[in-house]
Amino acid sequence: MNVDGIFDVSGDVVLVTGVSGQLGGEYTKAFLARNARVVGLDLRPSAGSLAMQDEYPDNFMFCSADVTKKASLEQALQDVTGRFGTPTVLINNAAIDSPPSAPPEENGPFEDYPEASWDKVIDVNLKGVYLSCQVFGAAMANAGKGSIINVASIYGLVSPDQSLYEYRRKRGEVFFKPVAYSVSKSGILNLTRYLATYWAKHNVRVNSLTIAGVFNSQEQDFLDVYCSRIPIGRMASVDEYNGAMLFLASPASRYMTGSNLIIDGGWTAI
Repeated sequence: MNVDGIFDVSGDVVLVTGVSGQLGGEYTKAFLARNARVVGLDLRPSAGSLAMQDEYPDNFMFCSADVTKKASLEQALQDVTGRFGTPTVLINNAAIDSPPSAPPEENGPFEDYPEASWDKVIDVNLKGVYLSCQVFGAAMANAGKGSIINVASIYGLVSPDQSLYEYRRKRGEVFFKPVAYSVSKSGILNLTRYLATYWAKHNVRVNSLTIAGVFNSQEQDFLDVYCSRIPIGRMASVDEYNGAMLFLASPASRYMTGSNLIIDGGWTAI
């Protein structure tokens, strides 16, 4: 098989959860550019999703669904199969975190972290992946082929570096990176391993992609300390995980399952 054939995804039906987010749209564009049919799943379309519908009317479909509700995902599967057939690639990208601008209780000390915040993050980031795999992964297993890519994080491998936020504490703010996101992303890693062995005989591969921070016009104080901490010296650009996604979805990784591919600028090498 030549190089182009190894990375060929033109026959795939790719489902991307969280398509309206910063990275979901990038993954979608990467597959559309290589002639895959792509379904973008989210609660509501973004401007980018609407633009992709106009640019790729035959190959892109937006599907409104809630990853925390199994019935919603089952309806989405019916809609997808009705138009494109059974998905062959599932990218579990949908996730939430407490943003730096969240209320003080969201980013306060661990001892005071709200139970409701924990429940919400775990519901989307971990339960949402579990349900998406139940619904779409089961369809792949029944069809006898598929690749599932679960998006993990450096903070699922190592603890958040709380020293990154010392600049905020020095200016009088109470700020700590919350716990729930890290726990949810750790759970993704073993869910991936479990499903890789569970569905191996059904020709469904399941891998995780661990990523680091992505530049999104963060404040300069944060960029200065983050970039000094990471060996490569900068945050990732929005398109720098696309190659890994294409690799994990394509025949190039056909003997790879139950693995965690780390693309983090060297963060976890320290």
